Amino acid sequence: MIPLPHADQSSGAPHSGGEPGGPLRLDIVAGLTAAAVVLPKAMAYATVAGLPVSVGLYTAFVPMIVYALLGSSRVLSVSSTTTLAILTASELALVVPDGDPVRLLTATATLTALTGLLLIAAAALRLGFVANFISSPVLTGFKAGIGLVIVLDQLPKLFGLHIEKQGFFRDVLTLFQHLPETSIITFAIGATALVLLLLLERIWPHSPAPLAIVGAGIALSWLAGLGAAGVSIVGHIPQALPSLTLPDVDMILRLLPGACGIALMSFTETIAAGRAFSVAGEPAIRPNRELVATGLANFSGGFFGAMPAGGGTSQTAVVRAVGGHSQKASLVTAAASAATMLVLAPLLGLLPQAVLAAIVIVYSVGLIDPVEFKSIRRVRRMEFRWALAAFLGVLFFGTLQGIIIAIILSLVGLASQTAKPRIHIVGRKRGGDVLRPVSAEHPDDETFEGLLILRPEGRLFFVNAQQVGDRIRELVNQEKPRVVMLDLSRVVDIEYSALQMIIEGERSLARQGIVLWLAGLNPDVFDYVRASGFAEQLGMDRMLLNTRVGIRRHQEGTSAEPQPVAEGGSA
Repeated sequence: MIPLPHADQSSGAPHSGGEPGGPLRLDIVAGLTAAAVVLPKAMAYATVAGLPVSVGLYTAFVPMIVYALLGSSRVLSVSSTTTLAILTASELALVVPDGDPVRLLTATATLTALTGLLLIAAAALRLGFVANFISSPVLTGFKAGIGLVIVLDQLPKLFGLHIEKQGFFRDVLTLFQHLPETSIITFAIGATALVLLLLLERIWPHSPAPLAIVGAGIALSWLAGLGAAGVSIVGHIPQALPSLTLPDVDMILRLLPGACGIALMSFTETIAAGRAFSVAGEPAIRPNRELVATGLANFSGGFFGAMPAGGGTSQTAVVRAVGGHSQKASLVTAAASAATMLVLAPLLGLLPQAVLAAIVIVYSVGLIDPVEFKSIRRVRRMEFRWALAAFLGVLFFGTLQGIIIAIILSLVGLASQTAKPRIHIVGRKRGGDVLRPVSAEHPDDETFEGLLILRPEGRLFFVNAQQVGDRIRELVNQEKPRVVMLDLSRVVDIEYSALQMIIEGERSLARQGIVLWLAGLNPDVFDYVRASGFAEQLGMDRMLLNTRVGIRRHQEGTSAEPQPVAEGGSA
């Protein structure tokens, strides 16, 4: 679940605190506090992707600066995330299977720059709406699967083991087989870090706990000589700012499919986090501007050794919680990253890998939300099945394939909803003037002998035209009315195929001696009906202003002139 800011932090107005430059002071504090959370996690996520920890620091530097200058969110913090890290790992493993360090860094630069170019291209094509193609339940299942994959990926480091990755379920079996080889000292360090992090996060959410754990791990490593004792440590980190890394054009075609998935997830996470922490009084989050900002952030970062980046919820929550007001907070965080690279790199090299693994596990478990699954199941079982399918898709087929499964499930869900529009038989509340669908909840509602009122809902087009026609025929054969009144007040659009279905249906009804009336057409639908010539064929006496007019006419049993639909629209 995405954490929301407390009520007392919701005001978009600057807090001066009675001091000159109050908002700037708050941004500096927010940026430094966020750095204490972001930098340890960024290093940990780099290890998830199979990259040196320095790549995590680069990702919390260049992309964060570029987004701060261009993004539409005032407080969104952009760096690496758990989801993007594991997707990056999957893609890099495909193009650099031998793990060659030089080619790995080149592939990372290519993947990140390509991700940025795809986001910029999406902005040029105004594709900001694409982020909505993954439904919330499917995204819940996808992220839960990602969370489990990341946890399993880090567990061997926690036990001081090394296993060959062969897929989620095989890796689980391999891990159990190698447990007797566990390094006791490595496990003791990792488990201690894990427990402390869990306790601190529970007592003090979004605290600088990761920084404290990293500091303790470095101190212990230095004092006890853990590296010499066989405990795996981070090792050498270049004590410098990132150097220029050129992408490899020859890798583009192989990386393109994965970059598409990473770009989609980067944008989806950025939009979700940006909207979650937007408050009253601040400018609205603009999807296409976010595409440009995250696109240029990734494109620029690719040339300076960064891995793919996106908006992070945890660090943004920290910025908002401690009173950050603007992207100056992100610039402060980026400055802290630069200072870390220039000054603290030798110390970071002493950090045990098990401590980084503990950080990754703690912040990846949050992706697995059983309560959300339960909530989805309680509301809609069909969408719960989509969430479950996306979850299992990641475990069985891999993370990148899981994105494809998630998108397909969302599109299938959308298509199934639009392909099966509801068609209600409408009745009237007895003793009142309320029209509503006939249902078992309202058994006393009255219908009208000889009159069948049908109300389709949504958009009528080629996908659902045949099904709508079949359902209307089924209801007509069941009710055997003299008049069918088609209430189109809930139809927002009607396509040529659906209009032809209604025209053919009118002819079929006429052959059975049944009259068709149309009621409640909105202006656009009325224009389409008139342009087709169907309005003239029906005559204005069969195109009614609304359903109530049709009911009165039927009850009066007269051919008196009804109130026709207004020219160009309806009531």
